[in-house]
Amino acid sequence: MSETTEPNVGSFTLGGPLTVEPAGTIQVPEHEEWTLPNGFAWVFPREGNGSGLVRPVIMADGFNLGRSKLDVLYHGLESGYSFISELRQRGRDVILLGFNERSASILDNAQAAEAAIMRAISEQLGDARLVVGGFSMGGIVTRYALAKLETHGVNHRTGLYFSYDSPHHGASIPLGVQAFSHFVPLPNAFAKQMNSPAARQMLWRHYDKDTGKICIAAERSEFLAALDRVGRWPQIPRTIGVANGRADGVGLPNLKPGEVALRIDRIYPGTTFYTQAQGDDVTAAYLNRRFPKAEKTITTSGFPEVDGAPGGTLHTYKILAETMEKLGGNADLRHEDVCFVPSVSAVAIRDIEKQDDLYADINGLEPQESELGGFLCSSTTTAHTAITEELCTWLIEQIAD
Repeated sequence: MSETTEPNVGSFTLGGPLTVEPAGTIQVPEHEEWTLPNGFAWVFPREGNGSGLVRPVIMADGFNLGRSKLDVLYHGLESGYSFISELRQRGRDVILLGFNERSASILDNAQAAEAAIMRAISEQLGDARLVVGGFSMGGIVTRYALAKLETHGVNHRTGLYFSYDSPHHGASIPLGVQAFSHFVPLPNAFAKQMNSPAARQMLWRHYDKDTGKICIAAERSEFLAALDRVGRWPQIPRTIGVANGRADGVGLPNLKPGEVALRIDRIYPGTTFYTQAQGDDVTAAYLNRRFPKAEKTITTSGFPEVDGAPGGTLHTYKILAETMEKLGGNADLRHEDVCFVPSVSAVAIRDIEKQDDLYADINGLEPQESELGGFLCSSTTTAHTAITEELCTWLIEQIAD
């Protein structure tokens, strides 16, 4: 480590289970690869005899930094519950859609989704309706792509759209964590991820590294306007979604607002992150570095208790703590996980700006309040995009209808 700078966080990024690379070699079955605008796809034919696409299911990758790793996505979709294998055994041709840059604008990556849909149609035998959707950001990308095709009068021949813990009404990364990515005095992958076009489009509030302000990013406002221009949702297919969070309005266990989530010593000495609390001028984080000397307090006003809200979680503070320890620091980790995609956002039933909406008992609401035609929330809190038997069994039943 240099005597004049703090250690860099290097390649540290935040991601869900579908982006975690396994320790061993990944065995991926034989497949065809398509080259697409801004992306690519791997095609896994249905099991049994016969060639050509008959009943295609297009599933788009989610958000992270860099090119999609479809081998890692495949492994994630076969872990915990064999989602791809089950679809193929039921006669479905599975098409995994990846992006050349996962953190690029959703509008740009939607071009890959549009191209994948049209190629599937051109190669398909028979007239079975397509199933199109995705995981996390992938559900937003495909939602926009289908709506755009309809607006332009293109027949996408899709009968079912699905999203898997997608942030339809926004996602959340603690503001102190966002600010810390830019507080690190060297360029790093974490800061690039937090400041990427896709992050700016999906996060309900964003920390601006240039002004230090907390706001709705201009890119998010522009993306929501683009969604409005294409009618917000595809109108032709049935639309469904699942949430990794609970539906009963019960937040994350043992996480109270305003508590210390993580304190770092030795490097970035005394840097402390707090769980999000309501109120004005609430301290979200105290940041301190030695080289070059600087300190900063990150405060919020009018925020709901989003860190502990019902929803799919990320190991945000666990990942950050482990990174700091690898660099030689001491980490006092009190809370490993925080909510990333609130349940109400994943099933598009309430906004997340207000406490009562964020913690709404979805079970007690009329299903028609959701912008989706059907949805299912997890019975227990699970990690964002975790592939569970409960959610996948329901999804496959919907796909099989």
